Amino acid sequence: MQPITGTPFLIASAIKIIVIFSMIMGLVALWTLVERRLCAFMQNRLGPNRVGPQGLLQPAADGLKNIFKEETLPPFADKALFMLAPMLSFTPALMTFCVIPMASPLPTKWGLVSMAIADLPVGFLFILAISSLGVYGIALAGWSSNNKYSLLGGLRASAQLISYEIAMGLAAVSVLILAGNITPHEIITRQHDSFWFAAPLFIAFFVFLVAAFAETNRLPFDMPEAESELIAGYHTEYSAMKFSMFFIAEYANMLTASALLVTLFFGGWDIFPGLSVSAPPWSVTKTLLTFGAFWTKTLFFYGLYIWVRWTLPRFRFDQLMDLGWKFMLPLALGFAMVTAVAAWALVASGIGLNHKGALALFGLNVVLAIALFYGLDKGRIIGGAGMRARPELKAGIVSHLGAD
Repeated sequence: MQPITGTPFLIASAIKIIVIFSMIMGLVALWTLVERRLCAFMQNRLGPNRVGPQGLLQPAADGLKNIFKEETLPPFADKALFMLAPMLSFTPALMTFCVIPMASPLPTKWGLVSMAIADLPVGFLFILAISSLGVYGIALAGWSSNNKYSLLGGLRASAQLISYEIAMGLAAVSVLILAGNITPHEIITRQHDSFWFAAPLFIAFFVFLVAAFAETNRLPFDMPEAESELIAGYHTEYSAMKFSMFFIAEYANMLTASALLVTLFFGGWDIFPGLSVSAPPWSVTKTLLTFGAFWTKTLFFYGLYIWVRWTLPRFRFDQLMDLGWKFMLPLALGFAMVTAVAAWALVASGIGLNHKGALALFGLNVVLAIALFYGLDKGRIIGGAGMRARPELKAGIVSHLGAD
């Protein structure tokens, strides 16, 4: 069955835009309640539970409160950019989701309907290009407020996002090497036909996961906000719905990053590699089942953001930058080179990039992971403040403690 074209394509695209964006916005609103309830559970308290049954209407109450709150405008702010910044932060977060397929194609009498809003042949490049635009909204918010705390938060955010964006892109290069394609649908198909990439590319998955936390400004990488140091960072001067748009953008970015992790490393909407339910011929039942599989995996990583936030303390800013430039970037670049050489060797030896090749790559990743995490655990690659002390100072401290 051929993809739909013409007027049915336009109608289907309009329906997908309305349904998918409404679902994303509803999920973002609901997830604020989920996070507050899970946070309360971890801290042995109740959390929001008065507005509606079990607090289910709390997001609606928060939205109404922000709609009716007074809109403030700092007297010395650049008014045009001050108003534009929340939109520049909010829009890319939603646009990035356009090319991510959320289920197998839906068969209709007019043809196959892709479950991505736009099934672009350069979908992954679109994701990298659009997601990088979010930093402009944050930087402009910090600068246009004419507030030193906002400016520091904006500068921190710009440096952080640019730093970890490179590592994230290089981590995905390993996926593209095995997939041989940059279209999200084809990457998912490749994983269904062979194996999910999380195992043979575990190091790339680890780098991408850490970079995803940094790209969404979530703990332990929330230095652009850092309430204890910068009040609220780049959105200090914002109020009402303009203030809320930054948080909507943050939760939408978390959702997009979770969907990307699932698409690149866990088969996307694929239920399990090789199962016929995730392969042609397509049917409505298969579309519904794969839709459920995609969102189950995505919401798992969405919940991981909450777990990590209320478990780990934040980095110091110099540690954050060192991690990005001195560790994540070389690791992602080196692993991409190792993956390319290993893939070439497997193909040249006749093994190929099949299940045996995946097992060989998995073994290689196990060896690399043991060496990597052993080094991390011993503080040889990433160290705390004590590791930065001058050698002679540390030697003096050790001898002093020994004398005592």
